[in-house]
Amino acid sequence: MISRLTGILAAKRAPQILIDCNGVGYEADVSMTTFYQLPEVGQQLSIWTHLLIKDDSHSLVGFSGEAERRLFRQLIRINGVGPKMALAILSGIDDQQFALCIANGDVAMLTRLPGVGKKTAERLIIEMRDKVDALISDSATPALAASNHSAASEAVEALQALGYRAVDAEKMISQAQQQSEVAGSASQLIKMALQASVKR
Repeated sequence: MISRLTGILAAKRAPQILIDCNGVGYEADVSMTTFYQLPEVGQQLSIWTHLLIKDDSHSLVGFSGEAERRLFRQLIRINGVGPKMALAILSGIDDQQFALCIANGDVAMLTRLPGVGKKTAERLIIEMRDKVDALISDSATPALAASNHSAASEAVEALQALGYRAVDAEKMISQAQQQSEVAGSASQLIKMALQASVKR
């Protein structure tokens, strides 16, 4: 089992990357959440990996953190959720937000993810409700986490209404949350995200 790779990022073209590990190149598919965290080509990186074995192929899936890999492994155990859908889910939402959606029974948010219909969303909530506690940050109280999630969701929806793609909106709000020292309202997050995009 290939569990982790450390090497030089030789190429990246979403959703696939190529890592040079001492002269051996490993291709891996990654979620857009991981893709946006990658360094520039030519720089060193380490990623967690999961090896998919089929009758006619072996392929690697890469993750920026162990929590994302753990969530991926839980997702592909659910009936009707294969590796492709699991990666699509992880591309539209990070592990913390996903855990909060499950904890809050947020079917509406889950159905906004690529390929996830109402029945799949309900199945995810039922089958993963007892498995997501470890994904929620220990540093956040449930009330604060739910508040942050609500504000972030509203901010992402607002950016999408302005014409931003879902993935780009998620990235912008996530970066705004990281830059803010305190939990911000939806309007504050939107303002910070738009100001950051103008500066680029």
